[in-house]
Amino acid sequence: MFKPCVLIPVYNHEHAVGAVVDAVLTHDVPCILVDDGSSAACAKVLDELAARLENVTLVRLPVNSGKGAAVLRGIKQAVDSGYTHVLQVDADGQHCIADIPKFIALAAARPDVIIAGCPQYDESVPKLRLYARYLTHIWVWINTLSLQIKDSMCGFRVYPVAAVIALIGRQKIGTRMNFDTDILVRLYWEGLEVQNVPTRVSYPTDGVSHFRVWLDNVLITRMHATLFFGMLLRLPRLLARKGRAR
Repeated sequence: MFKPCVLIPVYNHEHAVGAVVDAVLTHDVPCILVDDGSSAACAKVLDELAARLENVTLVRLPVNSGKGAAVLRGIKQAVDSGYTHVLQVDADGQHCIADIPKFIALAAARPDVIIAGCPQYDESVPKLRLYARYLTHIWVWINTLSLQIKDSMCGFRVYPVAAVIALIGRQKIGTRMNFDTDILVRLYWEGLEVQNVPTRVSYPTDGVSHFRVWLDNVLITRMHATLFFGMLLRLPRLLARKGRAR
């Protein structure tokens, strides 16, 4: 059985999320919105969307807990609703919603694989942030002993929910801006393959970014260090996997 839904974590993107949800629903796929402790203005917009649109489910976190916490709460809701796969999409309008059918078709063809967006940026991307991403790419390649994950920071991806639920049942995952990389590396360690899909990415349509330069960089640095030592513990298994792939 293959039953996908779209999952959108939302934190104070009231000016962009409505257009994102409307675009998602044109592809005839149900949508789960997770309000990550947003402001009253954003919460009102989300309430109106859930009331107006039949194919939308709204879940709320009482306080802001981070993108990862919102995604994991949404995945638990997806499981409870009988969905097998979740397509994660950001609420700020940066992802190419027109690519949803392509992502879902690839996931249907390979249901045990993570379908991961590989960003093709336009001129809106800040150059410093673009270059800084490559530091994470290098650490991910080291920590997986593989080049299979082309971009671990893009939040446009399809997860097999059973694999995620199994992972978080025994492993704590980063809940803020460290989430996207942390879970992708750990799912790879669990044996899942990653299929990279080029997709156009622009910077937020509402001009809102929740990246906290100092705190989130500390979290990401700590994550890479933790993953590195985790890689050392898994070194024989990763080397064997690498050998089988040749």
